[in-house]
Amino acid sequence: MPHKVKIPVEKDAATQNGIQNDCCIHRRLLSVYQTLDEYYGPQDWWPGDSSFEIMVGAVLTQNTAWSNVEKAIGNLKAADCLDADAIVALPAADLAELIRPSGYFNLKAKRLQYFCRWYTKQGQYDELARLNTLALRDALLSTYGIGPETADDILLYAFDRPVFVIDAYTRRIFSRLEILDGDLPYEVLRSEIEGALPADSKLFNQYHALIVQHGKDICRKRPRCAQCCLRRDCASRETN
Repeated sequence: MPHKVKIPVEKDAATQNGIQNDCCIHRRLLSVYQTLDEYYGPQDWWPGDSSFEIMVGAVLTQNTAWSNVEKAIGNLKAADCLDADAIVALPAADLAELIRPSGYFNLKAKRLQYFCRWYTKQGQYDELARLNTLALRDALLSTYGIGPETADDILLYAFDRPVFVIDAYTRRIFSRLEILDGDLPYEVLRSEIEGALPADSKLFNQYHALIVQHGKDICRKRPRCAQCCLRRDCASRETN
């Protein structure tokens, strides 16, 4: 069943000088979620058989399509190397060859091995899961090759923490809907969205997955506005 969120009726959800106030952002974000959720249904994201696989996928998905990541992870599984210790033990060239489908494979091999060394040194999943969300996020961001989006992917999908992932699709969709300024810095935009929504990891999980699906299928760089379920409320829609 879709993860339903009751949308409260807000009063005085107005705009001032073209900038929407907090209650209007809250109402519109939940309305967009409900529309996308009803249109696409449950996304069951992030694909992966384990929390560690999700983390590996988060590193490998940087600057590539998910279909390429699936091939790379498939190679790691076939080689019996989808394990932190096994990845660290592999010669860098061998690891790079296994993850070649993900692109930038030499750089990603270096990042993945660094991450796995760090992950093992920290005591792996059970020890990291003891940290509060802010401490865990700071620890991830201190690791080579882990930026804000990758860290938040790991927090949300591997550790079930209520953080909202900001990606190019999020910026594009919310900007076109004129809910938020898509050019805001990552941390500012994340704070705006998290402050306007209930702190619910299941909601954030499904919402981000829906945004990715809609961004890939409909709200592309060249949007398919005629097919868009959000068309009615989109000031940027193409009318011809």
